[in-house]
Amino acid sequence: MLRSSLHTRTCQTAAARVIEEYSTSFSLATRLLPPEIRTHVASIYSLVRVADEVVDGAFPASEPEDRVRELDDLEARVRDAHSRGFSTDAYVHAFAWSARSTGIGPAQWEPFFDSMRADAHPCVHDEVSLRTYVHGSAEVVGEMCVLAFLDGAPVGPARREALFRGARALGSAFQKVNFLRDLAEDRDDLDRAYLPGIGRSAPTDTQKAAIVADIRDELDTACGSIGLLPKQVRPAVRLAHDLFEELARALDAAPAHRLTHTRIRVPTRRKAVLAVSALVGRRRAPGGGTTIGRGRA
Repeated sequence: MLRSSLHTRTCQTAAARVIEEYSTSFSLATRLLPPEIRTHVASIYSLVRVADEVVDGAFPASEPEDRVRELDDLEARVRDAHSRGFSTDAYVHAFAWSARSTGIGPAQWEPFFDSMRADAHPCVHDEVSLRTYVHGSAEVVGEMCVLAFLDGAPVGPARREALFRGARALGSAFQKVNFLRDLAEDRDDLDRAYLPGIGRSAPTDTQKAAIVADIRDELDTACGSIGLLPKQVRPAVRLAHDLFEELARALDAAPAHRLTHTRIRVPTRRKAVLAVSALVGRRRAPGGGTTIGRGRA
């Protein structure tokens, strides 16, 4: 593992603040990680979030071409920092340090930046463009997290691919949950329409049910790979999985028309219950109960 300098630790502190400010769910899950792994995940999250902010409103009065140039510059800084091991940009430096430590490379960040550039030009996605978008915006971020969880430890190609497959499924499920949760914001504030067949209109209950079924299939796929992860990271991944499974359940129960004006959330008290369950090695049974984790836990 690389030794960190004061500059690196300071940049990592800045990165950790990003995840605390932007996501209570992911921040809660990362608290269950060992400190060095938590640092890697926070550094990944901060870079992803900063890039996302370029196209989601933090660059006011910008045109699509402005946002694309900003993303191009950010990606160039990431590539340079990964090569040299240094950047004066705190978020880029923190990400590059973790990338060099864990094996994250262009295979992960290039598709990610491609998807961010797609967001700079709002469009109505079809099935093909959505698959490409989700791979870059979510699946490769899952791959980054797997590499962070392994923290540079060597694994065989079969296990690595199984871990990547589960991580891609989990990332895709997260993204699709957020597509449903953010329907109103995407349509009204960002002029985006991610879900094919729905466009900028409200989904029908049948359309929503099909999307939720797809999310559940991906969550099941992801669940099957958790047991392949290092033991010390399983509670955090289990919690992230269970939080989004809870969101999928809430989305399934909500009438489709409600999603166009209400953002579905998991209550704080319920998050705490899920965190305790994940920490003590339990997994939720059908209907919301818990069973002692075994097999896929």
